[in-house]
Amino acid sequence: MSLTEQEEIWIEQQYEELMEISKRVRSDADKELIRKAFDLANEAHSNMRRKSGEPYFSHPIAVAKIVAQEVGLGAKSIASALLHDVVEDTDYTIEDIERLFGSTIAGIIAGLTKISNVLDKDASLQVENFRRMLMSMSQDLRVILIKLADRLHNMRTLDSMPEYKQVKIASETIYLYAPLAHRLGLYSIKTELEDLALKYEHPLIYRELSRKFKETEEERVKYIDEIIVPIQEVLDKNGIKCTIKGRLKSIFSIWNKMQTKNVPFEEIYDLFAIRIVFDHPDDYPDSNARAQCYHIMSLITDIYPHHEQRIRDWVKNPKPNGYEALHITVMGPRGKWVEIQIRSQKMDDIAEKGLASHWKYKQDDNRGSNNLDILIENLKTSLKNSETDSLAFLDDFKMNIFTTEIYVFTPKGKLMKLPKGSTVIDLAYEIHTEIGNKAIAAKVNYKLQPLSYVLHSGDQVEILTSSKQSPKREWLNFAMSSKAKTRIKSSLKEERLHNIEKGQEIFMTKVKDLQLNLSHKSFKELREKYDTPNKEEFYQKIGAGIILIDDIEKQLLKNSKNVFARYWKLTGVGKQKNQKGLTSKDIYVINDIDNQKFTLATCCNPIPGDEVAGIINPNNSVIVHKKTCTNLNNIAAKQGNKIITVKWSSYKLLSFLVKIKIEGVDKVGVVYNITKIISQEVDVNIKSLNFETNDGVFTGEIDLYVHNSQDLGDVISRIGKVKGVKSVVRIEEDKSNE
Repeated sequence: MSLTEQEEIWIEQQYEELMEISKRVRSDADKELIRKAFDLANEAHSNMRRKSGEPYFSHPIAVAKIVAQEVGLGAKSIASALLHDVVEDTDYTIEDIERLFGSTIAGIIAGLTKISNVLDKDASLQVENFRRMLMSMSQDLRVILIKLADRLHNMRTLDSMPEYKQVKIASETIYLYAPLAHRLGLYSIKTELEDLALKYEHPLIYRELSRKFKETEEERVKYIDEIIVPIQEVLDKNGIKCTIKGRLKSIFSIWNKMQTKNVPFEEIYDLFAIRIVFDHPDDYPDSNARAQCYHIMSLITDIYPHHEQRIRDWVKNPKPNGYEALHITVMGPRGKWVEIQIRSQKMDDIAEKGLASHWKYKQDDNRGSNNLDILIENLKTSLKNSETDSLAFLDDFKMNIFTTEIYVFTPKGKLMKLPKGSTVIDLAYEIHTEIGNKAIAAKVNYKLQPLSYVLHSGDQVEILTSSKQSPKREWLNFAMSSKAKTRIKSSLKEERLHNIEKGQEIFMTKVKDLQLNLSHKSFKELREKYDTPNKEEFYQKIGAGIILIDDIEKQLLKNSKNVFARYWKLTGVGKQKNQKGLTSKDIYVINDIDNQKFTLATCCNPIPGDEVAGIINPNNSVIVHKKTCTNLNNIAAKQGNKIITVKWSSYKLLSFLVKIKIEGVDKVGVVYNITKIISQEVDVNIKSLNFETNDGVFTGEIDLYVHNSQDLGDVISRIGKVKGVKSVVRIEEDKSNE
C-alpha cells in the first residue's frame, strides 16, 4: 500500500524535525548525507507498513531521532539508523549501500542486519544473532548504540503486537538490552527499557504503581522544593552556577526495591533524588570538577546531616562505563532520608548519553576511557572464544556486564583489575591462558590458598603452576569472570572431542576384535550399565580412562551368548519426527477438567488469580509460572518460542499452597486470634506455622492451602485487622538459582 498525500507531508515534517535535533550535524556534506539516506530509505520502504498500520518508514525515522537526540551521535550514525532495515527488508544489498554511502556506513548496516525470522523460530539462532551484534560492536560501537535505539522504539510501539510476543520481547529486553545499556552508560535508555519491559511483563503491577506515583506527585513536588530552596541559596552565595532539580526514580527501580525488600509502595522512602549539575569546571579557574563536587557536598552537609555509610564516590573511582558523580544521602525536612547527586555538566552528559558523550570529551580527558577499552576487548575475546552452547553464553555475558571491580597485585606489584567475587582461577586466566590452564594453587598475601579462594581488593597474589595440570570441569563452579569461563570451556571442549574420538576408536577396535555385531538395543543396554545417556558420553569416558576397556570386554563377552539383532551402525542416529502441539501463539486455559496437562511451578507457587504464563514442555504439557518468576523471565529471554499465554478459568476443586509472613507487636492472644481467623472464619487450611518473638516483636510464617488469590486476599485482609499485627504479605522462596 503506497503512501497517502498526508503521510508524504508528515514524512517530510519528520525530516525537518530530525535535522533540527541533530546538534552534531553542521557541515553541508553531513546534511547532504542524511538527506540522501532519508530519501533512499523512504523510497525503499514506501509500500511497507508496520503492524499498527503506520508507514514502515516511521520506524527508521524514530530510531534516527533517538540516535541524534537521546544518544547524541553524528551524521554517519543518523544515516545508518535511517538505512538500518533497508538491506534486510528490501532489494538493496550491502554492496549497494557501500557503493552509495561508503564502507563505514555499509559496515554499520551489515552489523545491524538481522537474521530472517530468527526471533520466532529458533532460540539458539536468536542468541547467535545477539552474539553477532556484539561482535559488530567490538568493531564499531555505533552498531550497538543504534541497535539499542532500535530496541527502544520497538518497545515504545509494542502495543500493536500480540501478547505472547509482547512478553517474549519484554523478557529479552530486561534480560539483555537494559543491562547492556546500563553497562555502556546509557542511563536514560536503560531506565526507559526497564519501565517498558515491566509494563508488558506485568501490566497490572505497572498500572497500579503508575497510579500511586500520580497520586503522590503533588506532595512530592512540594517536598522537593522544600529541600532545594536552602541548597540553592547557599550555592548562589558561594558563586556556584548550577541547576538543581528533583529526579523521580523509575517505576521499575521502585518495583524492584519492593520485591527485594518485600515491602509495599508506601514504605519506599527514596522515590526520588535531588540532582545538582554545576557548570563545567573551566568556569572555576582555581578548581576542577572533582574538587567542586567535594566543595558542594561540604556546603550541603552544613545544612542537612548526612549518612556516612551512604556516600558513593564515583568521582574518585569512576564506573567502568565512564559514570562519574558524588552521591550522598542526607536527612531532609520531616525526618526523611534523601539522596543528592552532584555532577559537573560534563559528568551529566556522560551519565545520560553514555559513550557518545564519552567520545566527545575523550580528547580533553582520558580518565576512565581505559575502562571502556578494556570492556570492549573482554567482550571481543569472549565472543571469539565462546563455545556453541549459546544459552550458557548469554548467562556468562549477563554476569560479566553486571559486575563491579576489585584490584589485586602481582608479586612484582602490577595492579590487576577483576570482577568483584573473582577467585584465584580468574586472576590466573586474566594474566594468561596458559597460566590459567596450568594453575594448581596460589600464595595470597604469602599464604597458600586453593584456586577457589575469593580475592579481595589489595591482595597480593602469586599463581603456582604445574606442567602436569589441565583445566577441570569443577573450576566452572568457582570461576566468576566471563574470560575465565570461556577459556575453561574451550579447553574442556577440545579435551572432550579428543576423548570422544579416542574412545570410539578403542571401542570399535575391541568390537571388531571380538567379531561382534551389536544391535541398537544391546548397545543401549551396555551404555546404561555405565550410566551414559548417549554414545558421545560413553566414548568420552572410555577415552578419558573412566570406563576401562577390559571391563567393557567382559560385558560384551557376557552378552555375546544372547541373540543379537541385525547389525547396527554405531555412528548412526535416528531422527524422530516432531509432533504438532502447542505453540507460543496459543492461549492455554486452565480449568477443572484439564488438570493433567499442566504443572504449577514450585519455584513461585502460582495460584488462580495470579498473573501467569507457561513454558511448553517437549511432551506438550505446560509448566505454569507467575509472571514475576525469575525462572520464567530467564527462559523467556533465551527461548521465547517456549512461552505460552495462560489464562485461569473456573478452578475450584483443588487447593494451592502459599506462604504468608506476619509481623507485629507481641501481645497476649495475638497468635490465637490469627489462627482462629484462618480455621473458623475463612475456608482455608493450615499446613504449617512458625512464630518467633524478640524483644516484644513477633515474626510468623504460615503455609496455607487456598483456592485462589481472592481467598488469599481475604485471609491477608482479615489478619491485618488483628490488634498488634503491623504487616501481612505473601512471600515466595527464591529458587531461581537452584
